[in-house]
Formats: sequence, structure tokens, C-alpha cells
Amino acid sequence: MRATATGWSDALTAAALLAIDPVGLGGICIRSGAGPLRDHWLETLRGLLPEQTPLRKCPPAISDGRLLGGIDLAATLSVGRPVIERGLLAEVNGGILVAVMAERLAASTVAHLNSALDMREIVIERDGLSQRIPSLFAVVALDEGIGDERAAPSICDRIALRVDLTDLSRQDMIGSTFCADQIAAARGRVGKAKLPAHALKALCSTAASLGVASLRAPLFAIRVARAAAALDDDDRVRDAHLELAARLVLAPRATAIPEASSAEAEPAKNREPEGAEQHVPEDAQLDDLVLAAALAAIPPDLLKRLRVGDQDKLRSASVGKQGMSRVSKQRGRPIGVRRGELRSGARLNVLETLRSAAPWQSLRRRTQSQLVGADRAPRLVIHRDDFRVTRFRERSATSTIFVVDASGSSALRRLAEVKGAVELLLADCYVRRDEVALIAFRGKAAELILPPTRSLTRAKRSLAALPGGGGTPLSAAIVSATSLALAVRSKGHCPTIVLMTDGRANVCRDGHSGRTEAESEARDAARQLRVSTIPAVVVDTSPRPQQQAAGIAAEMNARYVVLPYADAAKLSRAIRAHMQA
Repeated sequence: MRATATGWSDALTAAALLAIDPVGLGGICIRSGAGPLRDHWLETLRGLLPEQTPLRKCPPAISDGRLLGGIDLAATLSVGRPVIERGLLAEVNGGILVAVMAERLAASTVAHLNSALDMREIVIERDGLSQRIPSLFAVVALDEGIGDERAAPSICDRIALRVDLTDLSRQDMIGSTFCADQIAAARGRVGKAKLPAHALKALCSTAASLGVASLRAPLFAIRVARAAAALDDDDRVRDAHLELAARLVLAPRATAIPEASSAEAEPAKNREPEGAEQHVPEDAQLDDLVLAAALAAIPPDLLKRLRVGDQDKLRSASVGKQGMSRVSKQRGRPIGVRRGELRSGARLNVLETLRSAAPWQSLRRRTQSQLVGADRAPRLVIHRDDFRVTRFRERSATSTIFVVDASGSSALRRLAEVKGAVELLLADCYVRRDEVALIAFRGKAAELILPPTRSLTRAKRSLAALPGGGGTPLSAAIVSATSLALAVRSKGHCPTIVLMTDGRANVCRDGHSGRTEAESEARDAARQLRVSTIPAVVVDTSPRPQQQAAGIAAEMNARYVVLPYADAAKLSRAIRAHMQA
């Protein structure tokens, strides 16, 4: 929901509704950074809940053992028998779970939360344990994501309410008009309000018009409407309650803006005179009312933001300033623990290893006592099957390979500008600690001027000494760049090729001249680069856009940048924008 003048009022109302029926609504997603605004909202919610209601915080890096429960390692090693530890989901039974930085929750944590919300119990099948523990709770997902970084959609689908506070400030805060006694009284009436027969139809038609595919959304909207009726001490769900449900539940889930109805699109000549009575069915009136309430809460640039978000997701696996995400054995963000052996640099997780061995210590010590004697038996017996290693996820390093056309056609026109642009891009790569390489092609061959390095001084020196003139062996340059990029990728890095040329190939790979054959070889080399799936950017450095450069970019499936008569700064900014897109 967009934070408008009523944004804070709706946020307070959402807190009251959640306090009335926390388990039925599933929770709320708060889109806001850390600050006094969000803290005040959390304090308001806490004040509306019964005093004995448990409220626990769930950090993003919580382990499965702490979340679900399992073996209490210290107690088990102390008494010599398995001691069960209650998990966070068991402790929060009947209360509120606050998921801090919900956008960074691990996939396993999200899966466990979804299972608990669906089944309303915890199923433990680990550490030699098999238990089912009731767990009824609501989730307050604190989404602190920046840009398109958001909480997991699977969790947001299982909680009814969503509120966005990012556009609000402390001046927008007003005191809550709800009190704990009022919420307690409404809690006893929730679910008893009568629902009109056409109310469900209105909510479902509104959800369909807004492109909401989840069937949970209209069901949550009904629960919100009934909770709102209970809050107003009303025995019937009114239109105002349905409008509130549409604002808080359906509008934030919208993926489309409905078109104007056919009645609105009718020509004026086919309409009734203004003075004539028009009978509109009550169902249609309610549908329009609920839809209008939802549309009023939708940001006007919703479709634009959705398109941008989809494009970002599609491009996230190609070119980026942070490289590709990959699983690592030694460094990065921990993503879990698995059984493994201490080989190939794997890091032992001591606590999980001890936790795995703890349930068997009594039996193992008895066996060891029979073999070597009670006085010589070790206090702790660990087998190979107990070893647990930590898995990490890290961003691979990015290597940018600049392929510069230093032939006569480019040297006479724009080689100086290209050198300036590359130097600015080199500085940008240095700030990100990326590796850079430089390939120049002129005469009859392409030459690796600078192998992949992080030395900015060395890169600038090699670039300044780059001569110009001669033919354009474009195919040799593309083949050399492809080979270097494959070698870089084999080392675990994420390569990117930036080709700066006018596309006028006139030298074949064997060194002899011939424009037709040279252009054919260049296209073949571009297709080979496309097969390798290495991301690339082609910059047309000619004074006017050339069909040759555009064709090469199309063959290698690269981004094509046209900048006639641009200076070095403009050229570098355009390339940087395409590389980070």
C-alpha cells in the first residue's frame, strides 16, 4: 500500500485488526527501514495484545535447531542422555513472531515458517527426534529491503496485511485511538458478524480485476472485514469494512490496473438522459465501491514498477557489479550445514558436529568401556558420520575485458575518446575491486595488452601506450576475448566483455585482407561468443551508427550502445549503465 495521508492511520488500524485475530490473519508485512516510526508501530501493537502474549524476534541467520528445536547440546553432554530444547516456534505459540530483515531470511527458514503457518504445528524429524508440537502464531515481517529486494513472496502470501511506511515521517505519527480493552472486547466478537451474500463476490471480483491470483487474498479480506466489524461493535459487515479490507489486503497484492468498464466506454448517444432513472443492481454497486477503494490505495506507477522489477529479475543473472552468486566451502554468507568430510577445504561446524554426536554418547562410552576399560574410555566419542560442515554462498569476482579497436578507421576518429572512456571505467572497476583486462586489435592480429589485474596504474600505463592504425581484425579480437573470458570463468570469476569498435572488419584471422570474408568470420566468431553465454556490451565508436556494429551485437546477443560524437565521460556513463542494468 502506498503511504499517503491516511497511511499511518491505516497502519494503526492494521495493528488493531492483527491484535484482534492474529492467528486468523497470519500476520502483517511492514515495508519500512529501522527507525522511530516502525518502533512506535511495534510498541502500539504490543500495547494492544494481552500481557501474557509471547513476542519473539527471529533473526535472518537463525539456525534450524534454534527455530524448530532439537537436542540441547550443553545439557545432553552434561547428563549423558538426550535433552530436548524448545525451538523458537514452540516458544512463540499463541503469540507474535517478529521476523527482522525478512527480505534476507534463508530459504530453509522461509520453508519452515510456511509449513508452520499452514499446518499450525511444528514437525521435528532431526537429531534422532520425532515430534509434533502445536504452534499457533502470527508473523510480523519487517521488510527493510532496498529497491526490488523484498520479503519472500511465499510468506507474504500467507499473511493478510501489508503496510508501506517508507514515505512517512515522524510528523505523520498520531496517537492510536484504540485501547487494549476495546481490542479485548472485539476479540470476543470476531467471526460473529454476518457477512452479506454478495460481499464475497465483490471481494473476489475485485481481486480478479486487480490481477490477484492467490485464493488466500479474498479469504483474508473476509477475515479483515469481520475483524473490522468486531472493532466497530457491529453485528454485520458493512461496505466500509469491505473497503478497508480491499485497501489493506487486495490493493498491495495488485499486479494490474483494471480497464474502464464497458458502461463507461459506451458512446454518449447510447446512454440514458441525465434525468432518467437508471437501475443499477446492488451487487454491481458494491463491486464498484470495493474496487474503487482498492484502486485509491494503489500507487499510480504500479505497472511501471512491476515491469522494472521483472526486468531486474531477468537481468540479475547476466551482467552485474557484484558478480554471480555461487556456493562456497570457505567464505561468504552461511546458508546451512550438511553432513560431510573434512576435505577440499571444507570448514567444520563444531557445534553441529557435537549436536549430532551428543545423543549417542551414553551408548558409545559403554562400548568403549568394554573395549579399553572404563578408566581409559574417552569422555566424548565422535565418529566420521557426525561431521557437519558449513556451506556458504558468496559473490564471485567480476572481470571486465575491454576489447578496443585501435585500427586506422577508429584511430583517425575516436581512439582518444575511447581511451578516455576506458580509463574512467577502469577507475570504476578499481573502486569495486574488479579485475580488468585489455585486448587491442589492429593490423593483422589481436594482442592481449593487459592480463586480468586489479592494478589501476598498470592498466592506465598499458592504455596510454596503445598505438593506432592498420587494418581491423575483428574476428581475431572476438576469438581472443572469448578465450580469455572462458579462462576467467574457469577460475570461478564472472567475466564481462566490452567491445568498442565501428564493426568494419577487413582483415581475416589468417592475416590476409578481404572485407567480405572478414565480416563473415567476425559474425561466426560472434555466434561462438553467444553460445558461451558470456555477457557482453558492444559500443559503436563510429561517428554515425553503423549496421556492421549492430549486426555484430545481434549475433553475440550483446547490448548495443550508440553514442555518436560523445565525449569520454558520456561514453563511460552509458557503458556503466548498461553493465549494471
